[in-house]
Parts: sequence; C-alpha cells; structure tokens
Amino acid sequence: MTSPTASSPVTAPRILARCRALVRPALSRAVRQLHPWHAEITAFSLGWDGVDGDDVPGAQGKGVRQALAVLGAEAVGAEARDAVPGAVAVELIHTFSLLHDDIMDGDETRRRRATAWKAYGTGPAVLAGDALFAQAVRTLTDAPGRQCAPAMRLLAGTLTDLVHGQADDLLFESRPWTGPDAVRAHEYRQMAERKTGALLGCAAGLGALLGGAGRTEADALAAAGRHLGVAFQAADDVLGIWGDPAVTGKPVHGDLGRGKKTYPVLAALAAGGPAATELAALLRGGPLDEESVRRAAGLVEEAGGRAAATAEAHGHLERARACLESVASAPGALEEMLTLFPYVVDRAL
Repeated sequence: MTSPTASSPVTAPRILARCRALVRPALSRAVRQLHPWHAEITAFSLGWDGVDGDDVPGAQGKGVRQALAVLGAEAVGAEARDAVPGAVAVELIHTFSLLHDDIMDGDETRRRRATAWKAYGTGPAVLAGDALFAQAVRTLTDAPGRQCAPAMRLLAGTLTDLVHGQADDLLFESRPWTGPDAVRAHEYRQMAERKTGALLGCAAGLGALLGGAGRTEADALAAAGRHLGVAFQAADDVLGIWGDPAVTGKPVHGDLGRGKKTYPVLAALAAGGPAATELAALLRGGPLDEESVRRAAGLVEEAGGRAAATAEAHGHLERARACLESVASAPGALEEMLTLFPYVVDRAL
C-alpha cells in the first residue's frame, strides 16, 4: 500500500479511486464471462460505456464496498490484491440487489439515468440480476488460498440477511403509521442492518478472511461494516427527504411523497407532541399532494425526526470506529478506514 505523503494526503476520494482501479480489471473479466446480454445490462448498471469501455460521468457508484474489501485485507497485513476476488463478488452482489430493488420499488432512475428494468425491461433485468448472483458465487469459490470455505459461509450468511432485510422493508409498507402494529425504530434499525449493513460488513470481513485473518479479526471488521451500513441508511433517509435534487437526482421530499417509512419519520411519530400528532393525522389521510408533502417534511423536522436520524447515524459511526480500533490493524489501513467511514455517512448530512 502506498504511504501517504505531504503531496498526496489521505482523502476518501483518493482511497476510493485507488481501490476501484485495483479491482476494475478483475470486475471487467467477471462481467465478460456473463451471457453477452447480461454483460451489457450489467455494464449499463455499473455506469460503464460497454464492458471494456470508460466510465459514464456521474453514472457509477463510488465503489465503497470494493474499498472496504481491499482495506480489510490491508488491515490484517495482507496485500491489497488478496482481497480482489472478495471485492468483485461483493460488487456483483450489490449490483444484483440494485437491479432487483429498483424493480420492487418501481424506481425509474438511478444516478440520473434510467434504471436497468426501465431501459431493458423487467424480465431481462431480473435475469441479469440472477446471473450476477451466480457469478459472484463462482468468483469467490475460484479464489486462491485456503480461506474459500469461511469466505463462502460469510457470503451465504450475508445473502440470507440481505433478502431478509428487503422482505422486511417491503412488509413495512403495508403496516400502519401509528398504533400497536406500527413499525418501531428498533425494527427499522434491524432491517437497515440486514439490508444495507450486511453487505458492507461482508466486504470488510471478506477482505480480512482472504488476507488470512482469523475469525476474531474478520468478525470485528465485519461488525464495523454493519454499523457503517446502519449509519449510512439513517443518513440516506435524511437525504431522501431533505436532499438537494441536484445532488441526489431525486425529487425533494421524495421518500415522503412515496409514503416510505424511514427513520426520521418513525422517530418523529414516536416523539409525541403536537407536531407528531399532526404528522400522524396527515400521513393517515392517504397519498399526499405537493403541499401536504412540504408540510409533512416540516412536521418531521419540528418533531425532532431529522435530528434523531442524524444522531442515529453518528452513533453507529462511533460504534464502527470502536470496532475498527479493537483490531490490531496495520496503521495505514486503519487510517484509511477511519477517513473513509465518516465520508460515506456525512455526504448526506
């Protein structure tokens, strides 16, 4: 790992760019092994101009999961390249989950362009997601070294958590806003850990395992990733209501307009008081028009929902930091993780 210098300080964008550059050749090879149709859909979803093409400006993710895998290996004293199969597998699973999530949520855009199902059709997008799932498993089983079995166990457990979390997220939509059957904050937190945190934790844990770490180190790094995922989800929930459309690519107050049960809204309803009471009545009234959505956003903030979500994000960020610091990590890798984690969360706050 290249040591930082005065001319090249450790910054999150630099960390992400280094890790993406390391993983990209192997990720491209994995995508090329798919059926050509699935490879085309995958390249589109990843923000590439074809499987071997350049990135489409603004259409790619930041590669956080790839970076966590690479840093997980470096944290336990291994070479960055040891983590590449894990980084590729996690990126393929992440892309698979986005393909299917966009269909389930009916989202027509992602990163300011059409989602895969909108561009190619629902059937092709589902099938491409299935192909990515299979290719991720194949990539990890083909990884060199003796850690394939524990790595596969971690990935299998992560996939179980991922679909469990997605199921809960969908079921939350049919539950009432208030009353004994309402979604509680602790339920939402568990859902976020499974749906978002599990894969981030898997990335860091896989990097450690493929780097030769024992279970204690890998578990600590995976736990850090899980806390990062809950922090990210809480921050993303804030962005989903109050984010700048020029940055998010989504309409302001978008989550509220869809009636999505997110942490700020749940925390506001649980707070009690006049604002919470008015908010509950407004939400129970059915679909919100533009004026009602603006009023609901103001009530969520007035009832303390935005502040509660921000506190939730920062609280889990501190827990993630504690998990990282419990591992006897290589100093450079620890520094880079401690730089990356708040960047991932605070970009929404």
